[in-house]
Amino acid sequence: MIEDTETIDEFLARRSADVEEAVRKAAAAEIMPRFRQLGAHEIDQKSGPHDLVTDADREAERYLTEALTRLLPGSVVVGEEAVHADPATYEAIRGDAPVWIVDPVDGTRQFVHGDDGFCTLVALARHGVLLASWTYAPARDQLATAVRGRGAYLDGERLLAGPPAARSPLRIATSHPDYTTDEQKRALLGVWAASTAPRPCGSAGLEYLALARGELDAIAFSWEAAWDHAAGLLLVEEAGGAHLTLTGEPFRVTGGNTLPFTAARDAATARTVRDLLAGAA
Repeated sequence: MIEDTETIDEFLARRSADVEEAVRKAAAAEIMPRFRQLGAHEIDQKSGPHDLVTDADREAERYLTEALTRLLPGSVVVGEEAVHADPATYEAIRGDAPVWIVDPVDGTRQFVHGDDGFCTLVALARHGVLLASWTYAPARDQLATAVRGRGAYLDGERLLAGPPAARSPLRIATSHPDYTTDEQKRALLGVWAASTAPRPCGSAGLEYLALARGELDAIAFSWEAAWDHAAGLLLVEEAGGAHLTLTGEPFRVTGGNTLPFTAARDAATARTVRDLLAGAA
């Protein structure tokens, strides 16, 4: 049983490569064999036609739940599909045990349509503090990792987003309209007006990766499910970026955030986008 954060730090120093291996193996065993091979019987709807789940989601989450808790005894998993089946399991994210926050297939809609823009997201947190993350795009063979205080990396190369070019219109991705309330759409109007080419987000994990790489200036999201954001938020932080909710506070994976919120490649841009959201609300 893990007793304190220092012990988790030691775990990460010793076993990060094992976590990476577990993520890669889950994708190889349960996701990629089904990519562009899904039958209709392997696809279901959850809340509606834009909220899909497949056998790949379910089986990859089962694989990761077993592998990750075996690597870190005493830890628990908060996974998207387990929470869908039993919402009470989300409460573990606020507990004392180290928690793995897992989205087995982030970008399920893209996965179902045969697009390679999906990824597997894993983050390790305790008491609401993000400690490490893994973002793996198996169809692109890209792996981004971050450890708090130790930087962000893509395939072994350090990620440093840096500020956007001065006086250039911002490149911003926002929540897809299908996931946005009328009130949140009003809050996003100022962001859309300030962006050179605002567009709906695809896979949240890959949008965060684009931010950490400096390919995108900011993102504005209207939902707070931790499995979509935890891995990417730490990746962006460790690449030099920042995130703010509508009230100007950092996003909390434990919930209770005032939405929409923004993540950006630097703190100044995060404040700019937050002000746009607040001004249009």
